[in-house]
Amino acid sequence: MQITRRSILSLVGATSLSSGLAGLAQAENSVPSAAYKDPNSPFGPRSLGSPNAPVKAIEYFSLTCTHCAHFNNVTMPQVEPNLIEPGKLEIIYKDYPLDQVALMAAQVARSLPAEEYYPFISALFASQDDWAFTPGINYTESIYKYAALAGMSRTDYETALHDDALQAFILQGQQEAQQMYGVNSTPTFIINGTLCPGALEYPDFAAKIAQAAASAQG
Repeated sequence: MQITRRSILSLVGATSLSSGLAGLAQAENSVPSAAYKDPNSPFGPRSLGSPNAPVKAIEYFSLTCTHCAHFNNVTMPQVEPNLIEPGKLEIIYKDYPLDQVALMAAQVARSLPAEEYYPFISALFASQDDWAFTPGINYTESIYKYAALAGMSRTDYETALHDDALQAFILQGQQEAQQMYGVNSTPTFIINGTLCPGALEYPDFAAKIAQAAASAQG
């Protein structure tokens, strides 16, 4: 799915560019620098696979993106046993929310314990029509249903949704993806530094991983 700079600004919910981004920057500045490396922090890395894998794929995704859901539901069941479990690949997850609902879900996902992150986003992708696209649905309640199944209390859930610093972190990462890599759609992968947009089917994705591995070996 395509996304524009205007989409990012709509997520902020600000009346102007300067006031919206300034408020987010102020919130994120309150986060200790160590939190960005702490896997137990909502700001810490979220990944799947060995950190020693020769190929690292950064995935920019939105939890309301149907193409991202396709990759998770169709391609990942082959990626996990064939590429991740043998230690060939590490996937590093980066939020790129397409809308306010995806931003809410991303904040909740990152507020869960790190070991619950991938199971939670996988559950959301598998049931995307239920919690994200049902007409007239209350998104706060629909996301909480899945958060509760992951063990999150209502109090922690509300804290996650109102965490301005976490929202700032996610949106700043989205802007950096645009500026650094030219990301403008989801899903987009950065495979050992190479931009690969689109929900690739397993044969195509595996071929790109193999190519990156061969290049890494020299």
